[in-house]
Amino acid sequence: MSVLVFAVVLASAVLHASWNAVAKAIPDRLVASALIGLGYLVGGVAGIVAFGLPAARSLPYAVGSALLQAGYLLLLTAAYRHGEFARVYPLARGMSPLLVTVVTVTVLGAHLSPGELAGIALIVGALGALVLVGGRPRRGDGLGLAAATGVVIASYTLVDGIGVRGSGDALGYASLLFALQGPVLPVVCRLLSGPGFTARLVPRAPLGLLGGLLSLLSYGAVVWAQSLGSLALVSALRETSVLFAGLIGALFFAERFSRLRMLVTGVAVGGIVLLQLAR
Repeated sequence: MSVLVFAVVLASAVLHASWNAVAKAIPDRLVASALIGLGYLVGGVAGIVAFGLPAARSLPYAVGSALLQAGYLLLLTAAYRHGEFARVYPLARGMSPLLVTVVTVTVLGAHLSPGELAGIALIVGALGALVLVGGRPRRGDGLGLAAATGVVIASYTLVDGIGVRGSGDALGYASLLFALQGPVLPVVCRLLSGPGFTARLVPRAPLGLLGGLLSLLSYGAVVWAQSLGSLALVSALRETSVLFAGLIGALFFAERFSRLRMLVTGVAVGGIVLLQLAR
Protein backbone atom coordinates (compact mmCIF):
# COMPACT_ATOMS: atom_id res chain seq x y z
CA MET A 1 0.00 0.00 0.00
CA SER A 2 1.50 3.34 -1.06
CA VAL A 3 1.93 6.21 1.39
CA LEU A 4 -0.76 8.20 -0.45
CA VAL A 5 -3.34 5.41 -0.27
CA PHE A 6 -2.40 4.80 3.38
CA ALA A 7 -2.94 8.48 4.25
CA VAL A 8 -6.23 8.72 2.32
CA VAL A 9 -7.67 5.65 4.06
CA LEU A 10 -6.66 6.98 7.49
CA ALA A 11 -8.35 10.29 6.66
CA SER A 12 -11.40 8.29 5.64
CA ALA A 13 -11.35 6.61 9.06
CA VAL A 14 -11.49 10.00 10.81
CA LEU A 15 -14.38 11.13 8.61
CA HIS A 16 -16.21 7.87 9.18
CA ALA A 17 -16.02 8.10 12.96
CA SER A 18 -17.21 11.71 12.71
CA TRP A 19 -20.34 10.96 10.68
CA ASN A 20 -21.25 8.09 12.99
CA ALA A 21 -21.04 10.52 15.90
CA VAL A 22 -23.35 12.90 14.02
CA ALA A 23 -25.84 10.05 13.53
CA LYS A 24 -25.65 9.24 17.24
CA ALA A 25 -26.27 12.91 18.11
CA ILE A 26 -29.67 12.92 16.36
CA PRO A 27 -32.10 11.22 18.77
CA ASP A 28 -34.57 10.22 16.03
CA ARG A 29 -32.65 7.53 14.13
CA LEU A 30 -35.04 7.43 11.18
CA VAL A 31 -34.66 11.18 10.75
CA ALA A 32 -30.87 10.77 10.89
CA SER A 33 -30.87 8.07 8.20
CA ALA A 34 -33.24 10.02 5.94
CA LEU A 35 -31.16 13.19 6.11
CA ILE A 36 -27.94 11.30 5.50
CA GLY A 37 -29.60 9.77 2.43
CA LEU A 38 -30.55 13.22 1.14
CA GLY A 39 -26.93 14.27 1.59
CA TYR A 40 -25.88 11.26 -0.47
CA LEU A 41 -28.31 12.19 -3.25
CA VAL A 42 -27.08 15.78 -3.51
CA GLY A 43 -23.41 14.76 -3.39
CA GLY A 44 -23.88 11.84 -5.77
CA VAL A 45 -25.62 13.90 -8.45
CA ALA A 46 -22.97 16.62 -8.13
CA GLY A 47 -20.26 13.95 -8.51
CA ILE A 48 -21.84 12.52 -11.66
CA VAL A 49 -21.92 16.01 -13.18
CA ALA A 50 -18.25 16.50 -12.27
CA PHE A 51 -16.81 13.04 -13.04
CA GLY A 52 -19.32 11.39 -15.36
CA LEU A 53 -20.72 7.87 -15.19
CA PRO A 54 -18.55 4.75 -14.78
CA ALA A 55 -18.40 1.90 -17.30
CA ALA A 56 -21.73 0.09 -17.82
CA ARG A 57 -20.31 -3.23 -16.60
CA SER A 58 -19.95 -1.80 -13.09
CA LEU A 59 -23.64 -0.82 -12.84
CA PRO A 60 -24.88 -4.12 -11.27
CA TYR A 61 -22.23 -3.78 -8.56
CA ALA A 62 -23.23 -0.18 -7.83
CA VAL A 63 -26.92 -1.13 -7.59
CA GLY A 64 -26.17 -4.09 -5.32
CA SER A 65 -23.90 -2.03 -3.10
CA ALA A 66 -26.44 0.81 -2.85
CA LEU A 67 -29.08 -1.61 -1.57
CA LEU A 68 -26.64 -3.20 0.89
CA GLN A 69 -25.56 0.20 2.22
CA ALA A 70 -29.15 1.30 2.70
CA GLY A 71 -29.66 -1.82 4.80
CA TYR A 72 -26.42 -1.08 6.65
CA LEU A 73 -27.55 2.38 7.72
CA LEU A 74 -30.91 1.12 8.92
CA LEU A 75 -29.28 -1.68 10.91
CA LEU A 76 -26.70 0.68 12.38
CA THR A 77 -29.25 3.25 13.51
CA ALA A 78 -31.29 0.45 15.11
CA ALA A 79 -28.17 -0.78 16.93
CA TYR A 80 -27.47 2.74 18.22
CA ARG A 81 -31.02 2.90 19.57
CA HIS A 82 -30.24 -0.02 21.90
CA GLY A 83 -26.49 0.15 22.55
CA GLU A 84 -23.60 2.37 23.54
CA PHE A 85 -21.82 4.09 20.66
CA ALA A 86 -18.35 2.99 21.81
CA ARG A 87 -19.41 -0.69 21.91
CA VAL A 88 -21.74 -0.93 18.91
CA TYR A 89 -19.32 0.84 16.60
CA PRO A 90 -16.25 -1.41 17.20
CA LEU A 91 -18.24 -4.62 16.69
CA ALA A 92 -19.98 -3.38 13.55
CA ARG A 93 -16.71 -2.21 12.04
CA GLY A 94 -14.50 -5.02 13.37
CA MET A 95 -16.43 -7.81 11.68
CA SER A 96 -15.71 -6.40 8.23
CA PRO A 97 -11.91 -6.71 7.90
CA LEU A 98 -12.00 -10.23 9.31
CA LEU A 99 -14.62 -11.39 6.80
CA VAL A 100 -13.11 -9.44 3.91
CA THR A 101 -9.67 -10.94 4.59
CA VAL A 102 -11.05 -14.49 4.69
CA VAL A 103 -12.98 -14.04 1.42
CA THR A 104 -10.22 -12.26 -0.50
CA VAL A 105 -7.62 -14.88 0.46
CA THR A 106 -9.73 -18.04 0.15
CA VAL A 107 -12.09 -17.08 -2.70
CA LEU A 108 -10.44 -14.27 -4.67
CA GLY A 109 -6.93 -15.68 -4.33
CA ALA A 110 -5.30 -12.56 -2.87
CA HIS A 111 -1.81 -12.92 -1.37
CA LEU A 112 -0.97 -11.25 1.93
CA SER A 113 2.44 -11.33 3.59
CA PRO A 114 2.85 -12.61 7.16
CA GLY A 115 3.38 -9.01 8.31
CA GLU A 116 0.17 -7.86 6.65
CA LEU A 117 -1.80 -10.73 8.15
CA ALA A 118 -0.34 -9.94 11.58
CA GLY A 119 -1.32 -6.27 11.22
CA ILE A 120 -4.88 -7.21 10.27
CA ALA A 121 -5.04 -9.65 13.19
CA LEU A 122 -3.94 -6.94 15.66
CA ILE A 123 -6.56 -4.50 14.38
CA VAL A 124 -9.40 -7.05 14.36
CA GLY A 125 -8.40 -8.35 17.79
CA ALA A 126 -8.29 -4.84 19.21
CA LEU A 127 -11.72 -4.00 17.82
CA GLY A 128 -13.14 -7.18 19.28
CA ALA A 129 -11.59 -6.42 22.67
CA LEU A 130 -13.08 -2.91 22.67
CA VAL A 131 -16.55 -4.44 22.57
CA LEU A 132 -15.83 -6.26 25.85
CA VAL A 133 -14.17 -3.34 27.65
CA GLY A 134 -17.53 -2.14 28.99
CA GLY A 135 -18.34 -5.56 30.48
CA ARG A 136 -19.98 -8.76 29.32
CA PRO A 137 -22.59 -8.42 26.56
CA ARG A 138 -26.18 -8.24 27.82
CA ARG A 139 -29.44 -9.12 26.17
CA GLY A 140 -30.91 -6.13 24.34
CA ASP A 141 -27.67 -4.13 24.21
CA GLY A 142 -27.65 -3.85 20.42
CA LEU A 143 -24.68 -6.16 19.81
CA GLY A 144 -26.68 -8.64 17.73
CA LEU A 145 -27.72 -5.82 15.44
CA ALA A 146 -24.13 -4.58 15.39
CA ALA A 147 -22.86 -8.01 14.32
CA ALA A 148 -25.44 -8.16 11.52
CA THR A 149 -24.30 -4.70 10.47
CA GLY A 150 -20.73 -5.98 10.26
CA VAL A 151 -21.73 -8.76 7.87
CA VAL A 152 -23.44 -6.22 5.61
CA ILE A 153 -20.36 -3.95 5.73
CA ALA A 154 -18.15 -6.82 4.59
CA SER A 155 -20.61 -7.61 1.80
CA TYR A 156 -20.71 -4.14 0.28
CA THR A 157 -16.96 -3.74 0.75
CA LEU A 158 -16.35 -6.81 -1.42
CA VAL A 159 -19.00 -5.80 -3.98
CA ASP A 160 -17.50 -2.33 -4.36
CA GLY A 161 -13.94 -3.63 -4.42
CA ILE A 162 -14.81 -5.76 -7.43
CA GLY A 163 -17.11 -3.20 -9.06
CA VAL A 164 -14.76 -0.23 -8.89
CA ARG A 165 -11.95 -2.13 -10.60
CA GLY A 166 -14.13 -2.60 -13.66
CA SER A 167 -15.61 0.90 -13.58
CA GLY A 168 -12.87 2.81 -15.37
CA ASP A 169 -13.34 5.73 -12.95
CA ALA A 170 -13.39 5.30 -9.17
CA LEU A 171 -14.90 8.72 -8.48
CA GLY A 172 -17.59 8.24 -11.11
CA TYR A 173 -18.43 4.85 -9.58
CA ALA A 174 -18.64 6.36 -6.08
CA SER A 175 -20.85 9.19 -7.34
CA LEU A 176 -23.25 6.77 -9.02
CA LEU A 177 -23.31 4.65 -5.88
CA PHE A 178 -24.40 7.57 -3.71
CA ALA A 179 -26.90 8.88 -6.28
CA LEU A 180 -28.55 5.43 -6.30
CA GLN A 181 -28.46 5.00 -2.55
CA GLY A 182 -29.62 8.52 -1.68
CA PRO A 183 -33.34 8.26 -2.53
CA VAL A 184 -33.75 4.82 -0.94
CA LEU A 185 -33.12 5.90 2.65
CA PRO A 186 -35.66 8.76 2.88
CA VAL A 187 -38.35 6.61 1.27
CA VAL A 188 -37.75 3.62 3.57
CA CYS A 189 -37.53 5.84 6.65
CA ARG A 190 -40.78 7.59 5.71
CA LEU A 191 -42.54 4.22 5.39
CA LEU A 192 -41.23 3.09 8.79
CA SER A 193 -42.00 6.36 10.54
CA GLY A 194 -45.22 7.67 12.01
CA PRO A 195 -47.10 10.86 11.09
CA GLY A 196 -45.29 14.19 10.98
CA PHE A 197 -42.06 12.70 9.65
CA THR A 198 -41.35 15.53 7.19
CA ALA A 199 -41.81 18.15 9.91
CA ARG A 200 -39.32 16.30 12.10
CA LEU A 201 -36.67 16.53 9.38
CA VAL A 202 -36.50 20.33 9.32
CA PRO A 203 -34.87 21.11 12.71
CA ARG A 204 -32.27 18.37 12.25
CA ALA A 205 -31.54 19.06 8.58
CA PRO A 206 -28.20 20.90 8.96
CA LEU A 207 -26.70 18.25 11.25
CA GLY A 208 -28.08 15.33 9.25
CA LEU A 209 -26.93 16.69 5.90
CA LEU A 210 -23.48 17.29 7.42
CA GLY A 211 -23.41 13.63 8.44
CA GLY A 212 -24.31 12.63 4.90
CA LEU A 213 -21.53 14.76 3.44
CA LEU A 214 -18.94 13.35 5.86
CA SER A 215 -20.04 9.80 5.05
CA LEU A 216 -19.92 10.49 1.31
CA LEU A 217 -16.39 11.87 1.52
CA SER A 218 -15.28 9.00 3.74
CA TYR A 219 -16.56 6.20 1.55
CA GLY A 220 -15.64 7.95 -1.68
CA ALA A 221 -12.04 7.95 -0.46
CA VAL A 222 -12.27 4.24 0.35
CA VAL A 223 -13.68 3.37 -3.08
CA TRP A 224 -10.80 5.24 -4.69
CA ALA A 225 -8.31 3.38 -2.47
CA GLN A 226 -9.90 0.02 -3.33
CA SER A 227 -9.18 0.65 -7.00
CA LEU A 228 -5.46 0.77 -6.18
CA GLY A 229 -4.79 -1.31 -3.08
CA SER A 230 -5.56 -4.65 -1.43
CA LEU A 231 -9.20 -4.96 -0.37
CA ALA A 232 -8.23 -6.64 2.90
CA LEU A 233 -5.64 -4.01 3.82
CA VAL A 234 -7.89 -1.08 2.91
CA SER A 235 -10.73 -2.61 4.93
CA ALA A 236 -8.58 -3.21 8.01
CA LEU A 237 -7.01 0.24 7.92
CA ARG A 238 -10.32 2.00 7.41
CA GLU A 239 -11.87 0.29 10.42
CA THR A 240 -9.31 1.95 12.68
CA SER A 241 -11.90 4.72 12.71
CA VAL A 242 -12.78 3.11 16.03
CA LEU A 243 -9.71 4.82 17.52
CA PHE A 244 -11.34 8.15 16.81
CA ALA A 245 -14.84 6.90 17.66
CA GLY A 246 -13.74 6.09 21.21
CA LEU A 247 -12.43 9.60 21.69
CA ILE A 248 -15.59 11.11 20.21
CA GLY A 249 -17.73 8.95 22.49
CA ALA A 250 -15.78 10.15 25.53
CA LEU A 251 -15.73 13.82 24.55
CA PHE A 252 -19.28 14.29 23.28
CA PHE A 253 -21.40 11.45 24.69
CA ALA A 254 -19.85 11.17 28.18
CA GLU A 255 -18.82 7.57 27.53
CA ARG A 256 -15.89 6.12 29.47
CA PHE A 257 -12.43 5.90 27.91
CA SER A 258 -10.68 3.72 30.47
CA ARG A 259 -7.03 2.73 30.73
CA LEU A 260 -7.90 -0.69 29.35
CA ARG A 261 -9.56 0.95 26.35
CA MET A 262 -6.40 3.04 25.89
CA LEU A 263 -4.31 -0.14 25.95
CA VAL A 264 -6.50 -1.87 23.39
CA THR A 265 -6.39 1.22 21.21
CA GLY A 266 -2.59 1.07 21.40
CA VAL A 267 -2.71 -2.50 20.08
CA ALA A 268 -4.73 -1.29 17.10
CA VAL A 269 -2.18 1.45 16.48
CA GLY A 270 0.49 -1.25 16.46
CA GLY A 271 -1.50 -3.04 13.76
CA ILE A 272 -1.62 0.16 11.70
CA VAL A 273 2.15 0.59 11.94
CA LEU A 274 2.72 -3.05 11.03
CA LEU A 275 0.52 -2.75 7.93
CA GLN A 276 2.59 0.14 6.66
CA LEU A 277 5.95 -1.45 7.51
CA ALA A 278 4.92 -4.70 5.78
CA ARG A 279 4.10 -3.04 2.44
